Amino acid sequence: MADHDLEALSLSELKKMQKDVAKAISTFEDRQKVKARAKVEALAQELGYTLAELVGTETKSSRSPAAPKYRHPENPALTWSGRGRKPQWFVEALEAAKTASDLAIS
Repeated sequence: MADHDLEALSLSELKKMQKDVAKAISTFEDRQKVKARAKVEALAQELGYTLAELVGTETKSSRSPAAPKYRHPENPALTWSGRGRKPQWFVEALEAAKTASDLAIS
């Protein structure tokens, strides 16, 4: 690394150097990960595999939609699973003296 005579630099040069150092510090770990990944990929390729074959692929399991538990009394196309925010038709039915069991799908 080059030795810099910091006393000889102007304020703008010092500020630029400060920004460059801050950027180098913040990206250091990312750069190291890229180098490590390249080495591991090269080793895997040397052995006749891909990195994905050795490590496996991570898949996110997603939930299937919940089965409806409640149905609108007048419009059977409107249903609610009982999860999340109550639909307005459900709230209105409860206010109209209906119970959740009245709206339940049998």
